[in-house]
Amino acid sequence: MITNFFEGIGAYALLMTKVFRRPDRWKLFYRALVKEIQLLGLDSIGIVVILSVFMGGVVTIQTAFQLSDDPLIPTYYIAMATRESITLEFSPTVVSLILAGKVGSNVASSLGTMRVSEQIDALEVMGVNSASFLILPKIVAQLLFNPILIIMSLFLGLWGGAMAGDLLGLVPFEESIMGYRLEFIPFENAFYALIKTVVFAFIIGSVSAYSGYTVKGGAVEVGVASTNAVVRSCLAIILANYLLTDLILTS
Repeated sequence: MITNFFEGIGAYALLMTKVFRRPDRWKLFYRALVKEIQLLGLDSIGIVVILSVFMGGVVTIQTAFQLSDDPLIPTYYIAMATRESITLEFSPTVVSLILAGKVGSNVASSLGTMRVSEQIDALEVMGVNSASFLILPKIVAQLLFNPILIIMSLFLGLWGGAMAGDLLGLVPFEESIMGYRLEFIPFENAFYALIKTVVFAFIIGSVSAYSGYTVKGGAVEVGVASTNAVVRSCLAIILANYLLTDLILTS
């Protein structure tokens, strides 16, 4: 099992060396990049909006439930704690895990279908670097658009938390804004979230592409690869989340 793990890491690294090569034709690369941004990025806005708004509301309610018993704690501290939870963990990590499921399965199934139908083999026969031609636009699209989705998630999560707190009488809207601004440290909040987002975006694009690109077999194996892409991406995101948190916040 350990041997298979290291063999997989080696095959993944070898594939990435083929991916990050200069595209043969930039015009085709830009065209594919725009298509991938539409497919993998813009189509994910809806689920990010819904998830972020309700996630912010739930975090505010749970935080208020924990802190409301102590009358000495100002209500704007509830908003402050909500801000920390959303910016440090929920938006960058939870949204990335959701995108790993949505985007990762899409990437793996599309590449796996091309592999089993021998379309990738046809590109190789024509002398095209299929790894760069097919995978690089997907990874770049993730790196470009995922930070936009996470920034959107941050604002919507905070807005959803403020609205939930105000509507339920937990935290007045003005005090939520006060709590959000209190002791706000840009690096430990926004920049830390964006650093994690970029790393997670690369993991989603590359790991899912590897799972689909290396499929062997038929339609059943494509389905298995799609499932493996989600599982591997989620595990890699969780591991990277721990490592980045340890390196950035505790160093």
